[in-house]
Amino acid sequence: MKRDLAMAFSRVTEGAALAGYKWLGRGDKNSADGAAVEVMRTLLNKVDIKGEIVIGEGEIDEAPMLYIGEKVGLGGDEVDIAVDPIEGTRMTAMGQSNALAVLAVGEKDSFLKAPDMYMEKLVVGPGAKGCIDLTKPLVENLTNIASVLNKPLNQLTVITLAKPRHDQVINEMQQMGVRVFAVPDGDVAASILTCMPDSEVDAMYCIGGAPEGVVSAAAIRALDGDMQGRLLPRHQVKGETEDNRIWGAKELARCQAMGVEANKVLALEEMARSDNVIFSATGITKGDLLEGITRQGNIATTETLLIRGRCRTIRRIKSTHYLERKDPEVREIIL
Repeated sequence: MKRDLAMAFSRVTEGAALAGYKWLGRGDKNSADGAAVEVMRTLLNKVDIKGEIVIGEGEIDEAPMLYIGEKVGLGGDEVDIAVDPIEGTRMTAMGQSNALAVLAVGEKDSFLKAPDMYMEKLVVGPGAKGCIDLTKPLVENLTNIASVLNKPLNQLTVITLAKPRHDQVINEMQQMGVRVFAVPDGDVAASILTCMPDSEVDAMYCIGGAPEGVVSAAAIRALDGDMQGRLLPRHQVKGETEDNRIWGAKELARCQAMGVEANKVLALEEMARSDNVIFSATGITKGDLLEGITRQGNIATTETLLIRGRCRTIRRIKSTHYLERKDPEVREIIL
């Protein structure tokens, strides 16, 4: 991919973040997501690419979405795009931390194509690369990670999501002596923290969304970390109710149609097949990975993490936006 595309994609996540920020703390996650989707779509269609959305976000919570198979761009290099216009819609709606606008871009056929469903994920940084195995119990994996990192278990730090489905594993980890950070949402940021040199996070484990999993995989591949994932139908995650079984059956049918197998452990290289990727994330609310947006009147400041995988360059970009000077189709959404 051309080098200058990276800055173009950073502008896409900046725009989506600014659109979501307008709905910060207003209790309406779907309107926040809808605004971010609209701006992300608009800005992607201004980039010199022949792009296809290969994994999008929205079906799980019935939110608007950039749909799988959607074509974007003005024409140019053929690329695959994985998007999460707002990673943390509920956090944006409630004014909580760690909300991001995120996308990952790779050469054609770079990314796993999968339905918007649940995915079990285990992520580690470069120091523990090659020692994880989702076919084994989490306790065994954490013991192996600690051993490879030459740490006692009581010095191992793991991030997970504070969801009822994780209550048992949180208890298991704490019983081992592992330090557990349970965050409300935001496993993309949590995954990336495992690979940042100044982070104390050693691993991330959760059952979350597949779109977030693929976006995370692109960043982890670019940062030389390691990750495994496993697609799970809804009834295995949310319980064996009739509605969940019906939904799960539809997810399994979509998996079959897309040529991907549920309940199969996926290696990092199956989710992100090349390190020639561009990853961009812009903070909406302040978090552990990025600063959030600050806005005074029609002037806003953003912070963006921009990663080019092929050369493993990590940039943090601080930008000031005069919102009334944005293109009209964007301005009317973000003001």
